[in-house]
Amino acid sequence: MPTRAQRVDPPAEYGILVPEGWFQLPLHPPKARDRALVVLVGRQLAGVDHVPLVEERLVRELREEVKRAGRVGGVELYLSLLRLGGVPLASSLLVSLAPEAWPGCRTACDLARRLPGAELVELAGAGEAVRERRTEAPAPERLMGGTLGTTTVVYNLPVPTSTAWLTLTFSTPMEALAPRMVELFDTVAGTLHWQGREGH
Repeated sequence: MPTRAQRVDPPAEYGILVPEGWFQLPLHPPKARDRALVVLVGRQLAGVDHVPLVEERLVRELREEVKRAGRVGGVELYLSLLRLGGVPLASSLLVSLAPEAWPGCRTACDLARRLPGAELVELAGAGEAVRERRTEAPAPERLMGGTLGTTTVVYNLPVPTSTAWLTLTFSTPMEALAPRMVELFDTVAGTLHWQGREGH
């Protein structure tokens, strides 16, 4: 679903396709974010016996997480609600926008030279991007935290005709399925495209 990239002048929007079963959670405005949180928690607890206090706690924890994402330029957050054999296929995508994320870097090539281990890739609908993959230590306090390391794939793209950068941050704690999940992340990133520019 296209989301308006506020504070950035053309392109006005981006589009990205995510798998069915991923829940879109807008981070702005707060009222829309909070309404989506209630819907998300309702889906997560569907068919599960619970008390209102559990639901309230989950909403509160999720709200704090999305507020943190919003403070670092987050535009929207996608969370996987998919299951395989009853096991949640936990994964997320945070889309963030920063007017001046990488001072001195005007192109993806500039940034790729600055980041050790990063690679320059071409996205069919969005142009050159800088891709990073890393495995992070367990962080139980995070939204999808636990006792396993988190595999993260990050795409940084310069927004055309502006100084802003769009960042896609994919994460999964599914250590055993990490290679397959990374393939999925790369496929989703490949659907990113700019919209709203003259001639488009």
